[in-house]
Amino acid sequence: MITAEQREELRGWFAGRLPVDVYEELVEVVVDREEITVVGRIPANESVEAFRERTREQRIEVAREAERLYRRKVAWGVRVGEERVLFTHLAVPVMTRLRQSERQVLDLLVAGGVARSRADALAWCVRLVGRNTESWLAELRDSLDRVQRVRAQGPDVTDTPHTPRTPDSDSRKSGPE
Repeated sequence: MITAEQREELRGWFAGRLPVDVYEELVEVVVDREEITVVGRIPANESVEAFRERTREQRIEVAREAERLYRRKVAWGVRVGEERVLFTHLAVPVMTRLRQSERQVLDLLVAGGVARSRADALAWCVRLVGRNTESWLAELRDSLDRVQRVRAQGPDVTDTPHTPRTPDSDSRKSGPE
């Protein structure tokens, strides 16, 4: 997880690299361990398809540079009014262990036609939790940001004071003399 400061730095990096005519406004830059998603507002009179075609080469150039620098894939999206449209983005497999009662919930969602598979059912559950608990998740994100800031201000644990050697502590000895 990255800090709010690192997120703003990343947002600034993209804002500085994107040509001025790509987006009307850079709306959000979201990052996790695998992917960076960049979303901007496009003019109301431009279609999503026209935007994708018009900006493809520019976005590819910026994405290649970002992927080398940040070692994550870059996905793109647009905001048109209140609608958010993402272009090609990752679907990353996640390993999990579930108890029988939890598997039964997923199987019920599959049997009921809500999802095509257990994986789809699990993704559906995660989206549902995200939608219905956004304020709690936002508070949790803020708390993690505060924890990371405090840790960054703490002592450097790799910088330990030098302990003088005594003849008894000489590691070159291999046993009794």
